[in-house]
Amino acid sequence: MPGVLEGLRIIEHSAFVAAPSAGLTLAQLGAEVIRVDPIGGALDAGRWPLNADGVSLYWTSLNRGKRSVVLDLRRPEGRDLLARLILEGDDAGIYLTNLPAPVGLEYAELQSRREDVIVVRLTGNPDGSAAVDYTVNCATGLPWLTGPADMRAPVNHVLPAWDLLAGASLVNAVLAAERQRRLTGAGQEVRLALADVALGAIANLGLLAEAEHAVEPRRRSGNDLYGSFGRDFATSDGRRVMIVALTRRHWRALVELAGITEQVAKLEAMLDMDLSDEGNRYRATDQIAALIAPWCAHQSFAELSEKLEAAGILWGPYRTVRQLLDEDWRASPANPMFQHIEQPGVGQVLAARSALDFIGQERPPAAAAQPAGADTAAVLGEVLGLSGDELAMLASEGVIPT
Repeated sequence: MPGVLEGLRIIEHSAFVAAPSAGLTLAQLGAEVIRVDPIGGALDAGRWPLNADGVSLYWTSLNRGKRSVVLDLRRPEGRDLLARLILEGDDAGIYLTNLPAPVGLEYAELQSRREDVIVVRLTGNPDGSAAVDYTVNCATGLPWLTGPADMRAPVNHVLPAWDLLAGASLVNAVLAAERQRRLTGAGQEVRLALADVALGAIANLGLLAEAEHAVEPRRRSGNDLYGSFGRDFATSDGRRVMIVALTRRHWRALVELAGITEQVAKLEAMLDMDLSDEGNRYRATDQIAALIAPWCAHQSFAELSEKLEAAGILWGPYRTVRQLLDEDWRASPANPMFQHIEQPGVGQVLAARSALDFIGQERPPAAAAQPAGADTAAVLGEVLGLSGDELAMLASEGVIPT
């Protein structure tokens, strides 16, 4: 079934996480996304994790639902074909990239050939210099706030958060520029820096203002929830859960469920604190946790889970990714976002559709990632009208794969 972006064509020339994730999101919503890579594979073609046969599970996951074209971009003929894919056709004219512009594919060159062309380009830093998620994140200050309270070295987060946020911002850029083009007829170049995504996020969360105005720098707090009460607790069978009392209702429910009403009253009197205030709950995290930990430790994971769920308390289980697959219906076809697909070179995999649920419309099905270059002849024939003889000539010259 068609998606909400049916009829929109995007040419993606990218590598790694941010731009490919943007193309994936657009494809999941029904856009025709054509990823163009160089002969021999892109920079991320073999990135880990790999399956037992050496196929990149990373690449195949980020490029599902896209059409794959391979061109020799070192040659002018290959670059011209890429330019034509970007420029030709009423539903075309959108170029998404996070790679240096090949000769002839700078915005000015493309715009001289099609006035309403849209180029959305991700750079590392706002001056155009290179950066990746790990080199951006280390400079934000967050690794000095991540990890155990007694840690004396920075701790990186395993989630490429800035890449994923940048990918979402690139989607916004494509859709906003395309809407403006429909309204005004004008194309444009939109640039986004990965570092600006990160810096904007920490500014919007108040971290820069805190650094400017705080009397003391914020300290690490391990797994605790900053500014309210939240901590991880062990169960009798060795599992761990995160319990959060964010609001007054959650706090009352947790105190009642754990049977610590009298102890909390005594603690409030001793500390001269009203623990219904979330800031005070954060200040007293250690003392509150000392009351809750024994209660959790005397129950199995299943028992504790059932009680927390029934009481409407915010909580979550700590799991491995394998346990997530085994235990959580949300990571299975029982959740309409997921379905099993056959991925060439890998086999059956659980694949996500768009997380957006347009009520009254069924999500487009998840699609596999095509092997690199699998759609080259079909796309050049359909989009550019190249004949079989022309395609054969390009293949014989090494501009496209045979």
